[in-house]
Amino acid sequence: MSVSLDAAPQPRFDVDRIPEIARQLRQSFDSGKTRPLDWRRGQLQAIHDMMVAEGDVLVEALQADLRKPTLEAWAAEVGAIKMESKSAIKSLKKWTRPEKIGLLPIPGRMRVIREPLGVVLIISPWNYPVQLLLSPLVGAIAAGNCALLKPSEVTPHTSAALASMLPKYLDSDAVVLVEGAVNETTALLEERWDHIFYTGNGTVGRIVMQAAVRHLTPVTLELGGKSPCIVDKNVNVKITAQRIAWGKFMNAGQTCIAPDYVLVHRDREEELIEELQSCVTEFYGDDPKASPDFARIVNERHHRRVVRLIKDGTPAVGGEHDEADCYVAPTVLRGVSAESAVMSEEIFGPVLPVLPVDDVEEAIAIVNKGEKPLALYLFTRDPKVEDAVLSRTSSGGVCVNGTILHLMNPALPFGGVGESGMGAYHGRHSFETFSHRKSVLTRDMRFDPKIMYPPYTSFRTKLVKKFL
Repeated sequence: MSVSLDAAPQPRFDVDRIPEIARQLRQSFDSGKTRPLDWRRGQLQAIHDMMVAEGDVLVEALQADLRKPTLEAWAAEVGAIKMESKSAIKSLKKWTRPEKIGLLPIPGRMRVIREPLGVVLIISPWNYPVQLLLSPLVGAIAAGNCALLKPSEVTPHTSAALASMLPKYLDSDAVVLVEGAVNETTALLEERWDHIFYTGNGTVGRIVMQAAVRHLTPVTLELGGKSPCIVDKNVNVKITAQRIAWGKFMNAGQTCIAPDYVLVHRDREEELIEELQSCVTEFYGDDPKASPDFARIVNERHHRRVVRLIKDGTPAVGGEHDEADCYVAPTVLRGVSAESAVMSEEIFGPVLPVLPVDDVEEAIAIVNKGEKPLALYLFTRDPKVEDAVLSRTSSGGVCVNGTILHLMNPALPFGGVGESGMGAYHGRHSFETFSHRKSVLTRDMRFDPKIMYPPYTSFRTKLVKKFL
């Protein structure tokens, strides 16, 4: 199939249809069709097949929306979903196997079984519009749920491509995609869901949570924040700079766990900035604007927001920008005040403030003054420094001597804490998020001890006190 990319398609949807769509999804779930493992495997295989057959279409749409480099689009979007769906197919039997529990202290056959929650709502953002929509869907389907998908209107080419191809691969009675913007999302949040999975900013996250309260609906909130990067004095600065630059400047910094600012030991500040400059040149050439490997800010509004933040420091690297092209150069800032906007707002762009610190104690203190971040990065060769940072800071996840990579391992739970979110997913953790762990105890009918039944004699009381 192909999607015209000459002009951004405008989502058109009658919000009055949403209650009926929710009712039909509920009807499908109540029919039991999503519970058999064969159905789940078939749908997961269909997601995998869609990535294989339609990957080029999705990459083209991602490039139209974000100028996303081909390799990044394949690795972080299409390829990520291929891997996750394939892993879920392989693991599904193990995940759904009843969990046996020991006999004591209550006699009987005890186990925990996973049952699907029901009909779930998945709301995804624009920065990774394929991965962050379909990754939760893999978990929802693996757990046996029906799902309504709401992609972001900010990436309309990708949204239109997914809306066109999903009905051709997935069971339309169980998986429905609704395009649109605020009105559609507001209407969706009026309905009753069995779980809401939202990825985005904290402001909308609060709106989602308030809507969920009306029906006591559980939520997973994958938010963001300012992910710090601490650089100790004993590191290999060249390798450190490469790993920071890669994590920061991929997708033009529009990654929820991109390093947001660097706290570097004062003795290594100059060297780190020099190496970051070398990395930008090595990665994107003398003119990153001309590089096919450097993405663009998603739209003019976000471009103006990012450019405003550059003014809070002095560019040591980059600083150039072009609103007509939604271009902001890979930028490293110095001379930044801890009280400035660039140090209080999530940057979500290719701008990296670098602040010198005297030691790890000062770095920890700065991190702990802010909200708990979605990710924290530490570069050190000292196990004592690693232990100090891990034990005295709180964050959704940590990557030591690297960036981003903990997100890419489906064996690790990914999620935030505090202002950066609640709940976790990826791999089995997605399956658990969309499942209810139901306790079951089955007793034998051939023998029925009377000790727990009235009348409660003193002898029975003594026995209970002795053995319990």
